[in-house]
Amino acid sequence: MQQQAAERPDARTIAKYVVAGLALAAMLALAPFFFASGLMAPGWAVAIFVAVWLVLFGLGCFWIRRKPLWVVPIPFVAGAFWLGGMNAGGAWLGWSP
Repeated sequence: MQQQAAERPDARTIAKYVVAGLALAAMLALAPFFFASGLMAPGWAVAIFVAVWLVLFGLGCFWIRRKPLWVVPIPFVAGAFWLGGMNAGGAWLGWSP
């Protein structure tokens, strides 16, 4: 019986995976913003936005098994990149809807 208890993950480990899963769900919630950037941004910028989102989502999927808490800031980084990129494009490159 002792051996089975040692193999069972503790509550902290489970909480880490739940939080990391919520972070990946937040990345999925951000996906429409990245893919719909074409409403304001030119095609080359949309390709960059989508490529960055794919890289960050892939990184999150890779890290969730090794370091689940490293996944938590990824949606914040993605959101800041998208918001900053769209604002910079609108201000300096003349993008408009």
